[in-house]
Amino acid sequence: MTFLDDFMIRAALAGIGVAFAAAPLGCFVVWRRMAYFGDATAHASILGVALALTFDVSIFSGVLVTALLMASTISTLSGRGYAMDTLLGVLAHSALAFGLVAVSFLQGVRVDLMAYLFGDILAVSRGDLAVVWSGALLVISLMWWRWSSLLTATLNPELAQASGINPQREQLVLTLALAVVVAVAIKVVGVLLIAAMLLIPAATARIFSTTPERMAFLAVLIGCGSVIGGMYMSFSADTPTGPTIVSTGTALFAAASLVAVIARSLRRP
Repeated sequence: MTFLDDFMIRAALAGIGVAFAAAPLGCFVVWRRMAYFGDATAHASILGVALALTFDVSIFSGVLVTALLMASTISTLSGRGYAMDTLLGVLAHSALAFGLVAVSFLQGVRVDLMAYLFGDILAVSRGDLAVVWSGALLVISLMWWRWSSLLTATLNPELAQASGINPQREQLVLTLALAVVVAVAIKVVGVLLIAAMLLIPAATARIFSTTPERMAFLAVLIGCGSVIGGMYMSFSADTPTGPTIVSTGTALFAAASLVAVIARSLRRP
């Protein structure tokens, strides 16, 4: 029996891979206040699943292309007089609805919608694991390569322009990274929980961080801790694994917020 024959080990490695990819990207989502942007991109992935099954291509390819198209559409329309929150709300719910309707038209194909909506991390295969870590390494490489430029464009677009950095190009890098994260995470936590994996570790890390690099590092640790802790709780209590992972991350966020409140109150004279 080889190391990867144990389904729990494959599940843990897949979850950690998603955490490594989502955590640093989630920091930029938090800094740029792009929570709904991630949500809309994730919801569009159900339509990608339907298209992938229709044209008999890999789920990863269908989700990646659809997520890229959704993210590009949002980026294009956001500068043309549309209110961002309204635009994201319309596109997010419309994409999810169209995806669910498209799946219902598939003939002779059995689709487990619950697995795509909430994830099925315990069913991750070796091939899925390779896809998850390939996507994670791509996202980590993009973040490492463009970190300084992304950070400058996020904090001060005018300074970025003056420094020869194109904010639109950096937005495109984030869009690509977000689409990749959605494509690799759909198997692990599902459509409805992807945004949570992006936001919760980053929001928790922000409480204890004084620098962007520290926040990204802590977000990775918190994301991995949520995966391992969530899997343990799921195994012990016989609960759905994906939602339990997110619930564990939420508990960490609540605990961190409470500690921060207590620390602030103790510092007061």
